Amino acid sequence: MDFIHVADIHLGATPESDRGWDINREKEIYDSFRRVVTECEEKKIDLLLISGDLFHKQPLLRELKEVNYIFSKLTHTKVVMIAGNHDYIGPRSNYHNFNWCDCVTMLSGGEMDSIYFEGINTEVYGLSYLSREIFESKYDAMIPGVEERINILLAHGGNENNIPINYKKVDEAGFDYVALGHFHKPQLITERMAYVGSLEPLSKGEPLPHGYYYGEITKEKEKTEERYESNLSLTFVPIASREYMTKEIEVTPDMLSTGIVDFARNILSENGSQNFYQFILVGKTDPSILFDFEDFYRLGYVTEVLNHTLPDYDFDSLYEENKDNLIGSYIRRIRESDAKDGLVNKALYYGIEALLNTKER
Repeated sequence: MDFIHVADIHLGATPESDRGWDINREKEIYDSFRRVVTECEEKKIDLLLISGDLFHKQPLLRELKEVNYIFSKLTHTKVVMIAGNHDYIGPRSNYHNFNWCDCVTMLSGGEMDSIYFEGINTEVYGLSYLSREIFESKYDAMIPGVEERINILLAHGGNENNIPINYKKVDEAGFDYVALGHFHKPQLITERMAYVGSLEPLSKGEPLPHGYYYGEITKEKEKTEERYESNLSLTFVPIASREYMTKEIEVTPDMLSTGIVDFARNILSENGSQNFYQFILVGKTDPSILFDFEDFYRLGYVTEVLNHTLPDYDFDSLYEENKDNLIGSYIRRIRESDAKDGLVNKALYYGIEALLNTKER
């Protein structure tokens, strides 16, 4: 059987909505979700696994109807989903008694439940959040019921407030795949256990890539032993419309402000102007250079510019010119200190800059 594993889609989220950019991230998140469902239909995927937080918050009834319509286009794929800590099933949740289309199963109880698909000999286990936080370890004692089936666990959480998970215990339980959600960075915990991350980046603190896992599982009884051999192949498929990128620009004293901006412009051109960028300026600059950071923001989707450069002072000449005044005394005392080199350099640069500005006034 084959499957697509997604989680933390956060339909309804509106990242970067305060920027005034000509983009609609809420719509782009929906578009990515639709692309996944379309791929399920076109490739006749057996299972679409959703490991919680399909919605950014408890969904409105119209939102459930819209998603249900998208699912209703599936003619082969079965959908199994759980609610996470964002779209948890509270007392007034519209998840209660919602009439999903035939291809969708929501494991909506707060205790472990499962659904078996005879045609692909696969049983999917999981539970939903009934409150925003769950401090109890819900998965650590869970084991699959029938060994000869392909057994998959949907799980959401992994920290102290959101179902702590003992990964070693879960890995040893005998599941053929553990489809994890909650953390927005894709990562393999073991060969059979993975956080898929979110389809789209939701904040600048989420490193790329973003997408889904495509997996195939085969399970057969070994001829020489009374046991079943399971084989899993797993491939990460990027799908995000945009990514957050952090790019470092090495600055030299001979570079002008406009030249540094041109360097940033080339980075956007080479890596995709649709992405979001954080630029970090490092190195040394001519002390007379003044940066206009608005020039960077006018390039496109630039979220932040951090100036970590240091002015290229000639400290030997400065000391000779000022050895009988406060500036010279400051340079001498810093050089004689036993602080670490990095701290000395920062203190020296920042202190001299302040003293020279005072002297100029």
